[in-house]
This record gives sequence, structure tokens and C-alpha cells, in this order.
Amino acid sequence: MEINATYTSLVAVGDSFTEGMSDRLPDGSYRGWADLLAARLATRQPGFRYANLAVRGKLIGQIVAEQVEVAAAMRADVVTLVGGLNDTLRPKCDMGRVRSLLDEAVERLAPSCKQLVLMRSPGRQGPVLTRFRPRMEELFAHIDELAGRHDALVVDLYGSPVLADQRMWDVDRLHLTADGHRRVAAAVGESLRLDPEFDWRAPLPPAVPPRWASRRIDDARFAREHLLPWIGRRLTGRSSGDGRDPKRAELLPYEPPPSA
Repeated sequence: MEINATYTSLVAVGDSFTEGMSDRLPDGSYRGWADLLAARLATRQPGFRYANLAVRGKLIGQIVAEQVEVAAAMRADVVTLVGGLNDTLRPKCDMGRVRSLLDEAVERLAPSCKQLVLMRSPGRQGPVLTRFRPRMEELFAHIDELAGRHDALVVDLYGSPVLADQRMWDVDRLHLTADGHRRVAAAVGESLRLDPEFDWRAPLPPAVPPRWASRRIDDARFAREHLLPWIGRRLTGRSSGDGRDPKRAELLPYEPPPSA
């Protein structure tokens, strides 16, 4: 692939990570790394087109059923696929089925585009995710294998120390902050051989340890506002994305909002 290559179109497939939570714009909508990447590519190519089919809460089976065929039919230059992590965070997870569905998605998407981009998603430190880490690493090992078979790129965010920093994560502890999304966009751009905008791997300044009382208040708020509702959805089979449409369902010319 040429250095500083030009692309005419991008389709993003996946769940909340690709939808852009929690990079919230003033109007309450979400931006996220895929929008930031599209904005950068659009400055390089007149008429650049972008679709984002991602919907929060989607499992890999739903991504395959609802997004993959639509994305493949768009015949974009670049397709990004990030999925399967929500499955690994469920109380019960059939990893064999997850691997099979990822196979199906990649086998359909890879021939439909010039470049398929996969991802080893970032992971913060903490007791909740530690429980599911073996599943996550099994997922990422399979993604590496698929990429090798289908000439896909893999953006390795899981091994990034700065993206594991707790300050890169929103109060829900599941989604990146605006700075986190900005760094992911830069990492994906780097994988596509764009000129580096900045060093996305650069560490944050040393943190001032929070006081014990402040940590307990934050933990209680997290449990009340995010953890317990999340557990409730897992146990009842509901999803935060139920009934939601993709934010950019069609591959159309992209003009970033002024705040982007």
C-alpha cells in the first residue's frame, strides 16, 4: 500500500465503540473515532463518501445479520469491522459461535472492499473486565488469524498502555472519552498509511491519585448509573441498541459538522 494513500469511501461496521460512545457532541449525538477518520479522509478527497452502520449493544450475530451484507453491497474502498467484544462480556458466551460468525463477516467483507480493517479493541484495567479478559484475548487471537488469511489490517489497541489508562475512559468505564476516540482515529489512519497527525501512543501526564472518599463516591455512582443497568440488560437479554437505527445508514458524501 502506498504511503499517504487516498481513499474515496469508508464504511464502519460494529457496535457502540464504532458508533462513537462516549464522544458526545453539543447536540447530544455521538461523534467517535470513525467520524474523525472520515473527516480526515474527506479533506483529502473531494466527494468522499462515508457510512456508519454501527449500533450500540450489538452482538456479532446481529452485526452479521444486520450490517455485513449492507456494507458489502456498498463496495467501499475501506471497511472497518469491530465486533464480538459485547459477546465476550455476556454471562454466557459460545466462543466457537463467535469465531464462526467473525469468519462469516470477514469472508463476506474482505472481497467487497479494497482494504478491510479489523481491530484488537482497547481494554482498561479493572475487576469487571479482568473476569472476561481470557475471552477477549481468545477473540483477538482469532482476529489476528483472520487478518492473516484475508490480507486485512489489524489495529492493535489492546496492547496500548495509554488506552488502558483509566483517564481515557468515560464514567461508564466501558467507552472511551473524546481523547480516546481521537487517538483511535489516529491509530487507524496510521494503519492506512496516512501521515501521522500526532503520537497517539504518547502517555498522559502523571496522575494525581484520588482520595479514598472520592474513589468510593465514584464507584457508587458507577454501580448505580451504569453497572447495575448493564447487568440488568445482560440478564434479561435486552440491549441498549434495541430499536435504534444506524447514524449513517447510506454511503453518502461526508461533510463533518462544525464542531468536529
